[in-house]
Amino acid sequence: MKKFLMGSAAIIAVASPAIAFAQSTGSDDFDTIVVTGATVSQGVGGIKIPDSPKAKVVLGQEIIQAQRPGQTINEIINLVPGVSFTNNDPWGSSGGSFTIRGFSSDRISQTFDGIPLNDSGNYAVYTNQQVDGELIENVNVNLGSTDVDSPTAAAVGGTVNIKTMEPSDEYGVLASVSYGNILADGAGDRPYFRMFGVVNTGDLTGHGTKAWFSASRLRNDAAFANYGKVSKQQYNAKIWQDIGDNGDFIALSGHYNQNRNNFGGSPLRANAITGDKSGRFYNIGSTATGGGYPCNVSETSTPNTCGTEFERRFNPSNTGNVRLNSKFTLTERLTFSVDGAYQWVKANGGGTTSANETSFTDATGFTGTGNYNGSFYFGRDLNGDGVLGRVTVLQPSQTNTRRWVGIANLAYEISDAHRVRLSYSYDRARHRQTGAAGFLDQGGTPFDVFPINDPITDAAGNVLQKRDRKSIAELNQIAGEYRGQFFEDQLTVLIGGRLPFFKRELNQNCFTTSSGGFVNCVPTDQVADYIATHPYSYDATTGKATGSALPQARKLKYDKFLPNVGATFKITPEISIAGSYAKNISVPSTDALYNAFVFPADSDSAYRVAETSDSFDASIRYTSSKVQAAVTGWYSKYKNRLVTAYDIDGNGTDTNLGPVKKYGIDSSISYSPIKEVTAYLFGSYIKSEIQNDAVTGSCAAASDIALAGLCYIQDGVAYLRTGGKRERSAPKYLFGGRLQGNFGDFTMGVQAKKTSSRYMNDINGEVQSVTLTDGTTKIIAPGAKFGAYTVVDIDLRYSLASLGMEKGAIQLNVSNLFDKFYVGSFSGGLDTLASSSSAFVNFGSPRAISASLIIGF
Repeated sequence: MKKFLMGSAAIIAVASPAIAFAQSTGSDDFDTIVVTGATVSQGVGGIKIPDSPKAKVVLGQEIIQAQRPGQTINEIINLVPGVSFTNNDPWGSSGGSFTIRGFSSDRISQTFDGIPLNDSGNYAVYTNQQVDGELIENVNVNLGSTDVDSPTAAAVGGTVNIKTMEPSDEYGVLASVSYGNILADGAGDRPYFRMFGVVNTGDLTGHGTKAWFSASRLRNDAAFANYGKVSKQQYNAKIWQDIGDNGDFIALSGHYNQNRNNFGGSPLRANAITGDKSGRFYNIGSTATGGGYPCNVSETSTPNTCGTEFERRFNPSNTGNVRLNSKFTLTERLTFSVDGAYQWVKANGGGTTSANETSFTDATGFTGTGNYNGSFYFGRDLNGDGVLGRVTVLQPSQTNTRRWVGIANLAYEISDAHRVRLSYSYDRARHRQTGAAGFLDQGGTPFDVFPINDPITDAAGNVLQKRDRKSIAELNQIAGEYRGQFFEDQLTVLIGGRLPFFKRELNQNCFTTSSGGFVNCVPTDQVADYIATHPYSYDATTGKATGSALPQARKLKYDKFLPNVGATFKITPEISIAGSYAKNISVPSTDALYNAFVFPADSDSAYRVAETSDSFDASIRYTSSKVQAAVTGWYSKYKNRLVTAYDIDGNGTDTNLGPVKKYGIDSSISYSPIKEVTAYLFGSYIKSEIQNDAVTGSCAAASDIALAGLCYIQDGVAYLRTGGKRERSAPKYLFGGRLQGNFGDFTMGVQAKKTSSRYMNDINGEVQSVTLTDGTTKIIAPGAKFGAYTVVDIDLRYSLASLGMEKGAIQLNVSNLFDKFYVGSFSGGLDTLASSSSAFVNFGSPRAISASLIIGF
């Protein structure tokens, strides 16, 4: 009988007798049946290295529960080689920067019980919206390509597969409460508070009908500024029905997460490069300009800065999903599984703007309301002062998504050693992106963080938008896989492939004015006048467009066969070697596709190519009851490498770097010489090399980039010196470890990780001093190089079992023990200057402590 998974590590370790670490139910079943009857290692110290052709690392509840309650799972998998995550606060609910092998989160597939979590438009992963860690049975990190049935449009850098726990056969309740604070010089009082509870019903009918229900609440203050709070609530449920006694089941799950948080970080400052931690805790704004906090907005036609600071921007989100997982044994050798989900998202991000109460007028003679050149023109008195001037309003970028996902697998066992499966995956997302404005109260705070609920209109009742588009992202994918075992199960061979058919239906309701994505949004009743005064033209010879491209709709399709093969060979029962090859595709994001609307649909300039890659892995592994070890070498070669940069407002810009080579080594070892002690070490070396110089708009002799020798002109064309350079944000090396001791009722862990320096842009520019032709010196900033850093965490857990509470515990967590100051996430681009107004950084989380009381029965 299964035990309640939220108890001690020992209970959790025996609660999962089979290997079920893949993405979908079909992938779980396909892998699990292969190893039925074999001796399967359950991992060491919560670390498991599956014996699969692909390089994978699995973290179980033993290591997850040692981390801070409420922490995002992406911070926890920072212990996996090749993974780099920087948290924007110590508590896990403010987001952060996430990479695997140097690939950013929009190139990593993150799934939740087999269902994709990546944004359907830009493919980003929002780490502050993940499921509560107490509910996770395990998380499988695939350091490379996806499984063949994965419905992904962009995963070329790896996958993160989160699997929630199965309801227990026994009734149980678990509750926890946590309190914490930042402990760093100058921090003041910045409290953190969290409550969590889960009820496990047990078997309600005696026939495998069981469920669990959970809820959590979290609140904390901003990590650095004197303004900003995070408020998060989450609700989860899973209802499970066993079918027979051969592992068949149907499970229906639900998830709802609500975040209300302010933006963190700041414009790039000198201390981000010098490492001077003084001043990292600060008061926002300037009272001299009417800003700071508290403040009052201007009541005249000339706005002040009250409410406009970066930290006063909100990033609210309401996200949820309903998930179905099922498996049916049709015959002794034929198995069918279906996973499905419906997801919804309501979220926005962005700041304020100085809106015009006048109408817009330009040299063509056009006059009207709308959003032009990035500014609102409402044509009416908004603040009631009787003067048509300017007023500060909220103007976030709003996203509403409705998404359907389905994955079906039919697996046939030819014999005990040979299996095949066919898979069909479907993913359809309706992605609505708008940008209405909303009012602020007297103190500069939005009346509603969702302006879409009550948007500002012009005098005619038109809701003015800064963007207005609707997208349908659809995937139909068929896949097949063969898995065979030979030579008395010493050799396992995997041969598979997937054929995805991607379709993008794009509807742009605004006029596109440049390939950088700039648009003018004109109310419907004024469109005819605008078209008459702003003619559009395109020169096919030069590939240049002028004027405003009309609102329009386009349909784009991408497809490619993607083989996926691999093998493992057991040299001894403990030692094995493995290798795999996969071809991957990454379809351009909707931002990149909409930016091309400035060009005619049938022109070469309008076409956006997909990124493709060939990835190779080779591993040697040693696994036993005391040791889990692996060394993996990997190599990836890319065509049309697409990278996305985000400015301070969250607007994305895509760059095609052309061919890029990436290769490296990942290694890890978890060793438990005696049951009381576990040691874990891991490390990665990552080489990233852009092959060609990139074309740019200019190489002005007096520019910082030219003065640093990072651009040149050849045959009248300007180039950036990107050839041979490292991709932005990619660390060169990562290494760390964890040491854990179990002393009766006490468990103590110490973990540390070092991350190498990273570049801000793809030309690898740095702040430096140069000598000009007149002999004077000048400080230039053609980029930035952020220094390496090491973070140490400790955790202490005391079991209350000896006091009669078997599942109770008291837990203490200290993160960033030595209060290391470092740059975590940051903006960056092809040639972003450190002095750019759009450049920003998020400093790494300061030292913080939390204590948790866990009660269960």
